[in-house]
Parts: sequence; C-alpha cells; structure tokens
Amino acid sequence: MYYEVALIAYIIDRFFGEFHELKFLKHPIVFIGDYISWFEKIFYKDSIFRGILLSSSLLIIVFIVSYFFSLFDNIYVQGFLASFALSSRMLYDAVKDVISNDDIKIKRKKISMLVSRDTSNLSNTGVNKAAIETYGENLNDGVIAPLFYLLCFGIVGAFMYKAVNTLDSMVGYRNDKYERFGKFSARLDDVVNFIPARITAVLIAILFFSKKALFNFRKYGKKHESFNAGLPISALALAINVRLGGPTSYFGKIKNKPYFGDGKINIEDSDVLHALKLRNRLDVFIIIVLILGVL
Repeated sequence: MYYEVALIAYIIDRFFGEFHELKFLKHPIVFIGDYISWFEKIFYKDSIFRGILLSSSLLIIVFIVSYFFSLFDNIYVQGFLASFALSSRMLYDAVKDVISNDDIKIKRKKISMLVSRDTSNLSNTGVNKAAIETYGENLNDGVIAPLFYLLCFGIVGAFMYKAVNTLDSMVGYRNDKYERFGKFSARLDDVVNFIPARITAVLIAILFFSKKALFNFRKYGKKHESFNAGLPISALALAINVRLGGPTSYFGKIKNKPYFGDGKINIEDSDVLHALKLRNRLDVFIIIVLILGVL
C-alpha cells in the first residue's frame, strides 16, 4: 500500500489544489483530454470498435508514462505527481464559487462549467440542485476513487483511473453521437467506480452522522441510470435532507430522472453550504487514516 505517497499527495492537494497559478505547468489531465479530442477529431466513427481503440490507446499511453514516473524512488516526488490525480480542493472551491454571487445569470454561467445539463434557464433551486449533485458525484470521481487506486497501485493506478474517468466525462454520453463510440468508455468507468462509489456513499453517511443516509442510499441510488453515480448523490441528498434529481434538460431534451432523497424540493444556497461542510470532515478522516497507515 502507498500510504506515504497518498498522504503527501492529499496534503498537497488540500493546500495547493491544481497549481493554476503556475502558468508554465500544464495539468496532466489536460493532456489526457487533449488526446481524446485529437483522436475523436481524426478517427471518430459511429462504432463501438473505434471507441475501444480510443480507450485502449489512451490507457496504453497513460500506463507507459505513469510507470516511467513511478520509477522515481522518492516519496515526495511521487506524492507531488500523485496530487494531480486528486481534485478535492478544486471541487470544493468550484462548487462554493457557484453560490458566491446572488445574480442568477452569473450562477448559471458558473454551474455550466461543472455540469453537462442545460443551464440557461435554471432557477436558483435548479442551480443549487446541480451544484450539490456534482459535488456528491465528484467526491467519488475526484477524491475517493483516485485515492483508492493510488493506495492500491500507486501513481500508475491513480492515473489509469483518471484516464478512464476522463474518457467517460468526454465521450460516455448516451446520445446520437456517443451511444456507440463512447459505450466501451462508459462501461469501463462503471467497472472501475463500482467499489469507490460505495465507499464514498458510506463515508458521506457516516461523516454526516446520518443513519437515514446510511440505510437508504441504496434504495434511491439504484434508480439512477448509473448504478454508481446515484449512490453518493443519494447519500448526500438524504444526509442534508433535500431532494435531488427529477426532470432535467440535457442537450435540449428533458430526461425524467428519478428523485434521489425525500427532503425539501426548494433548495437554497444554505443547502449547498451544508453539503460543503463534508469537506473538512472528510479531510480529517482521510488524513488520520493515511497517518495510521504510515505508522
């Protein structure tokens, strides 16, 4: 287990985040996204096989590069590199920034950068609902899952996970363009998130001291079209007593999503702040666990 590397990575991410202020430093995930865009531009075809080629070629490249970096026999270098696979601070800051302004037009613009749903006509409740949903889902994608694979397989595991997750976020949609091309990427994402998503949901329930969330997140989560994403979203909804999901517009079409949770429908800025209280609790819990692992 890579406890020392994970501890250093988590602390670096907690205090420094994505290093956006360093203009000369391009984030590794951006390189992954650039490759996906390049492959799609040159080789796209409405074909499952082409999608498999995309995923396979990217994973081979990421494995080779990350394996090379794993050969650096220094836990501080390893920890620094591994911190790029985590996005706890970025997620927290981005979601909190959505509610930093009362102007609904500004809030819609900010939330549009975090979610794939249509945001131009969202009400204040709609914006806040989207913010909480993306926070719950991305606690898994940006924190727990990469940390899980980092602990199990080092930086190779962490970056292989991020490659799969980025593939899903870019081509794993069920629409006319990506239904076949992105199918393999979406299924691969389902596989790698199976364990982490359940860990994330349990941690949300425990850290909010919510029996209701702990014993009912599966009941609501299984209604989601993704048997992973719905679990942390439902756990968070139950923990802070709101109702997420419901009819949502994607690419100009209304998708009748089920509801997650049974709390209030009118979601306020204060509910987003309530959800964000999880951050400090999660940080303390994870750092303690990692320290104990080192010892």
